[in-house]
Amino acid sequence: MELTINHTRKIFDVLPATLEALLAMELPQKRKGIAVALNNHIVPQHFWAETLLNDKDSILIITATQGG
Repeated sequence: MELTINHTRKIFDVLPATLEALLAMELPQKRKGIAVALNNHIVPQHFWAETLLNDKDSILIITATQGG
């Protein structure tokens, strides 16, 4: 199974079931300051737990950073 995450193809033995599960794997310490698009559509945070992933989905994860 594969996903494209931030324009990089990633292979999984077992695909994470939901967007929330994927984010827990990819960004385990971060919960705030994240925006996510699934197949070019923004997914609000309150839908992450119920948003199912499929083979060949494309996910864009944007994180806020501090700095000047």
